[in-house]
Amino acid sequence: MNTITKYILGFIALAVAIFFSWYFFSVIVYILVSAVISFIGKPIIDLLGRISIRGWRFPNALKAAITVIFLWAVFILFFSTIIPLAVHEFQSLENVSVSKIVTQLQGPIEDAGRFLKYYGLMEESQDMNVYLTDELTDWLNVARLRTWFGSVLGTLTDTFIALFSITFITFFFLKDSHLFTGMVLAVVPSRYEEQARNALDSIQKLLVRYFVGLFLEILGVMALNTLGLSIVGLDINNAVVIALVTGVLNVIPYIGPLIGILFGLTVGIVLNLDMDFYSQTLPLLVGMTAAMLVTRLIDDAFFQPLIYGNSVHAHPLEIFIVLLMAGSMAGIPGMILAIPSYTVLRVILKEFFNKYKLVKKLTQSLNENI
Repeated sequence: MNTITKYILGFIALAVAIFFSWYFFSVIVYILVSAVISFIGKPIIDLLGRISIRGWRFPNALKAAITVIFLWAVFILFFSTIIPLAVHEFQSLENVSVSKIVTQLQGPIEDAGRFLKYYGLMEESQDMNVYLTDELTDWLNVARLRTWFGSVLGTLTDTFIALFSITFITFFFLKDSHLFTGMVLAVVPSRYEEQARNALDSIQKLLVRYFVGLFLEILGVMALNTLGLSIVGLDINNAVVIALVTGVLNVIPYIGPLIGILFGLTVGIVLNLDMDFYSQTLPLLVGMTAAMLVTRLIDDAFFQPLIYGNSVHAHPLEIFIVLLMAGSMAGIPGMILAIPSYTVLRVILKEFFNKYKLVKKLTQSLNENI
């Protein structure tokens, strides 16, 4: 077979692979998500495997079933506790009109308008009340939230199919720990099989550390914000909902925590309109800001170094550049997926392209820590 024929066949194979990936994209996503969940569930499988009752040990199928049920129980317990509180908060927001907010905050709004006009940040002819009313109407658009939730409910069928498929695939990945590895190795040339096996093993270890750490970080941020906001005087239900939002948004690097703080302060203002702003609401907002900033500092100082130090093994500047690139290419979803994707990429580079100087530099910390 001559060189031209090899290139032609290689191009055809690549085109077929791209078409296959596009056509069965949802199935591939189900498989990848199931693989990640099976990685997360592996410590539970290993724990069950060490249990012996008079010489009897759990069969693989039973260990997989218990693990899947446990993961589902955690998922259901979490959302069954949080969703009623979130619904209550949205109902509270719906009952508050923008005009009432502007009326109650008339004094601070006028002071802010004079300040902005004095320093040339706002035109003299512009009415601060009108401007703020328009902005708040757009920000507190509950109808838009209803539309969004309606669209989510409209895809329940697809969601059910996705959840059932992921659960089914995850069960077999947990039951047979080598199943996913075998699927990947089946499409890898034989001469690269050992390298691919090593890469999959390293990826599994790193992703388990990353996602378990990320889940614990979310819980930690939620717990600290709930405690802090309750201490400064916020109602416990409101504190829990704000803590939930800030915990979930914390997954978005850099901008997520800022959005969470702004959301929390907005809810703090809206739900306390009957109080005097300067003597009561403002001290509450300062306390809320301080509580969420303390949580942020604890997260930066303890949670994130623990997560990234055990999984990514990359310099903070390196991570920052990767996040910027991912955000430019795919927005917020790209930033969320950037760190685990970059981790996988570095492992693949380490195993297959380690002879290059740049690759050696990028993967040096992986060589030392895996």
